[in-house]
Amino acid sequence: MRSRFTAFAVSDADHLLRSWYPSTRPSRLELKDDIRWTRLDIIETVAGGPFDTSGMVEFEAFYREQGRPGSMRERSSFVREKRVWLYVDGEPG
Repeated sequence: MRSRFTAFAVSDADHLLRSWYPSTRPSRLELKDDIRWTRLDIIETVAGGPFDTSGMVEFEAFYREQGRPGSMRERSSFVREKRVWLYVDGEPG
């Protein structure tokens, strides 16, 4: 989760696509240049430990867009394949 937030913060679309589960991954991803991601708060985690194959993270990510602050909350689902966590999907939290 944190690596994906960092990828949004530095506009690393390649990392976001690599860390996305293949069946839900878009064919391409365009990131907005006018959003500056500033903070990530993890609200809740369910599973996702070293012996789990799936997990959920609820988070709130803070940003500035055109000088105005904002935030978004999401409950993200992840699966682990070959020791790598992949983002499956999310719903507004």
